[in-house]
Amino acid sequence: MLEAAELPDDIAALKAMLIEAQAREVRKDDRIERLEKLVAAFKQAAFGRKSEKADPEQFDLALEDLETAIAAIHAEDGADSPSGKPNPKSRAANRGSLPAHLPRVEETIEPESLICSCGGGLHCIGEDVSERLDVVPAQYRVLVTRRPKYACRSCTDGVAQAPAPARLIHAGLPTEATIAHVLVSKYADHLPLYRQAQIMSRQGIDLDRSTLADWVGRAAFELRPVLDALIADLKRSTKLFMDETRAPVLDPGSRKTKTGYFWALARDDRPWGGGAPPGVAFTYAPRSKRAACRADIARVHGRPSGRRLRGI
Repeated sequence: MLEAAELPDDIAALKAMLIEAQAREVRKDDRIERLEKLVAAFKQAAFGRKSEKADPEQFDLALEDLETAIAAIHAEDGADSPSGKPNPKSRAANRGSLPAHLPRVEETIEPESLICSCGGGLHCIGEDVSERLDVVPAQYRVLVTRRPKYACRSCTDGVAQAPAPARLIHAGLPTEATIAHVLVSKYADHLPLYRQAQIMSRQGIDLDRSTLADWVGRAAFELRPVLDALIADLKRSTKLFMDETRAPVLDPGSRKTKTGYFWALARDDRPWGGGAPPGVAFTYAPRSKRAACRADIARVHGRPSGRRLRGI
């Protein structure tokens, strides 16, 4: 708050200050309106009627929007302050920590001159060190494999050439690393294939979603023995946990969704001091398979009691 004595006598300067103050008020009103809408939506999701409540996973999205709006407000407050610095009363945010395994790229910024005003040389008595998190965006590259052909000028015994390396997709574009990246992005990071295709297109790589789907399907076929081996290893366990989770899946041709079922077969003997490593395998079924799962466990472990199968 400025005192009357601090105000300029120039009318043009006063008009400029008034216009700037009015602009700040408009920005603050916009911030308040945005925050009120976010808070109202969050309250509805948390405390509204059951039919109107949002899925629990939507809470994270609401919190992200709320925290983003708060950060924007703090930045605007800092820009509006005379010093241009954030308000010192703002809540200290958890900036996280940078793990030691990340590579460090060091930069040393020296003064313009190491000569003192008295003519003597300056010597280092310490330093201030700051660390910032940097990222190198994903960079696509083309691996070129050359297989020279050799022949003898003295005879006609044929051509010598190294055999072509084995590839997951014969004569295909992707390397195994590219396919693994597509799989992780789709199933671990929930990035649909059409969005991945859009990301690639920004790099000038034009691929149809159907092409990416073909890569995923081929990889799923090649990984099937790994899944079978994991399930077989889990079934040899003395204790297993099973859970059925319903999930909406697209029903081709009907423009609707239907209920699918994911079965998690898990082992974790760590609470009991067991030596078997923890593991989990997921299987999908278009309909509930409780009876099939009961029979499957019975074939592996003999005939479990009803108490042991009551939760299945």
